[in-house]
Amino acid sequence: MPLRLRGKKKAKSKEIGGVEGEPTGAGGGSVSASRTPAHKLVFHAQLAHGSATGRVEGFSSIQELYAKIANAFEISPSEILYCTLNTHRVDMGRLLGEQLGLQDFIFAHVKGIKKEVNVYKSEDSLGLTITDNGVGYAFIKGIKDGGIIDSVKTICVGDHIESINGENIVGWRHYDVAKKLKELKKEELFTMTLIEPKKAFEIEPRSKAEKSSEEIIGRGRGTLRLRSKGPATLEEVPSETKAKAIEKIDDVLELYMGIRDIDLATTMFEAGQDKVNPDEFAVALDETLGDFAFPDEFVFDVWGVIGDAKRRGL
Repeated sequence: MPLRLRGKKKAKSKEIGGVEGEPTGAGGGSVSASRTPAHKLVFHAQLAHGSATGRVEGFSSIQELYAKIANAFEISPSEILYCTLNTHRVDMGRLLGEQLGLQDFIFAHVKGIKKEVNVYKSEDSLGLTITDNGVGYAFIKGIKDGGIIDSVKTICVGDHIESINGENIVGWRHYDVAKKLKELKKEELFTMTLIEPKKAFEIEPRSKAEKSSEEIIGRGRGTLRLRSKGPATLEEVPSETKAKAIEKIDDVLELYMGIRDIDLATTMFEAGQDKVNPDEFAVALDETLGDFAFPDEFVFDVWGVIGDAKRRGL
């Protein structure tokens, strides 16, 4: 099922309709849609394997962003596996998630070669980390050195997992895919159908294109928060203390749940930001992310991270 992120709205956030800033009236309500928007956000994008630069605008969710990118390059939205920010490489540290910097340059990675691989599950842990693009495609985010998957050299970071043992998993969230793989029987062979991102054929022209792209890439202070439902919001860049706390929560997620998801970690941080004790925080998690059924030890560890951040000052 889709994960609905409901971060608490901050006083400094501004709702964006179609990524166009809408001024508010004196009473805090929205000004009539007929009024000219205060500003219009325009982003630049390329296909990661090489293309001309396109302009994308008028979106307020990840689904709409993918549709706008697809329209700019005359491809189907279903061809886009995921996007990276400010690099054309398959860099899992720069994945587009729920947040998009106002000056970020978007690189869309599209479907390339499809491959079928057989894996013998000799241990309980396969040694891989899975994430998803928010619109139905799960893919491999990390491979542990020396693990089972590491021994299968045809499996690479960035590969989209299309099916497991013939069962199509398009539309699944990454934690559902991870659970499916974990439940596979030990000492048995299983099959995965993978799709790798399309790669550039010529390295030199690609690097030259990247250089020209970097002239557009800046360091804007604002961040566009994309949501699965409701309008996007324009937010300030999080403080260094908050950013470090979110990274620590991501580490706790991996330790307890076997997943890394910076957007999920951000939602958990925001859920506990205004809470005064772990009981209130646990209730907030149940209301926002009840499907996960987090263990008590996990909740206390995350609350500890949030408490440390509060003491340091956000």
